[in-house]
Amino acid sequence: MPGEAFSDFFYDAPDGLRLHARIYGEINSGRWPVVCLPGLTRNARDFHELALHLSKRAGRKVVAFDYRGRGQSAYDPDIGHYNVGIEAGDILAGLAALGIEGAGFIGTSRGGLIIHVLGAIAPAVLKAVVLNDIGPVIETQGLAHIRSYLDGAPKPKTFAEALNAQREVHGGDFPALAEADWERMVSALFREIDAGLMPDFDPRLVDTLAGLDFGKPLPDLWPQFEALAAVPLLAIRGANSKLLSSATLEEMRERHPGMDAITVEGQGHAPFLETGTLPIAIAAFLDRAEIQKK
Repeated sequence: MPGEAFSDFFYDAPDGLRLHARIYGEINSGRWPVVCLPGLTRNARDFHELALHLSKRAGRKVVAFDYRGRGQSAYDPDIGHYNVGIEAGDILAGLAALGIEGAGFIGTSRGGLIIHVLGAIAPAVLKAVVLNDIGPVIETQGLAHIRSYLDGAPKPKTFAEALNAQREVHGGDFPALAEADWERMVSALFREIDAGLMPDFDPRLVDTLAGLDFGKPLPDLWPQFEALAAVPLLAIRGANSKLLSSATLEEMRERHPGMDAITVEGQGHAPFLETGTLPIAIAAFLDRAEIQKK
């Protein structure tokens, strides 16, 4: 990738699986590091542009993780291990291997759920939190939408086919995206193989959604969210999101009065964090949080 400013870091999960993360910036910059956690089937590449901003312009070390079964991390032979509890443990193992005791965390979708788990099992590691289009209540409509497009995902042979397929599925929710945004999305989501392109995740991840009953509300995470009351928090919601409702965002404000919130017009689930003024807003939030904690 042009302008690479990261290194690849490999480490062992508690069960021995080989896992990967990208490291941007100086290890000991004197500022809080930032940990980036992607969505269900996504990977560290989603955060490349944001990580460049935070590492080069804001002077922070950034660690973007590939969960097991995604990106350059090994696939797990047991799909039962593809769950947020084990993935939270994997993140803690990676941080321990890097010598990071605390950081600002940015979690998109599933990454935000992992942050809720970390708040319960290792609260001291969370110095500040950015939740990208995720909260304590997951709308079943949004999760059903995710499963439907994963179940019926096309198998593009060319970059152009992949680009058109993503626009066809997501274009209605993301009218604000420019051509370059779609191109970055496809580059992050797919990897090249001899037969063309394939999504860069274990296809069995789709099976982990198979047993969900979308006719019933999903269990909420309000107790875990309220455990974050003392942690500086920024919530980002796509105006067209089907996963995080505006009502849930408002209740999050009520239960965490110090929470900052941004609604991103023209985007759905989940907003591209490198677009518009989001990198500046995220960097400024982390700066304020660090100053407040001193």
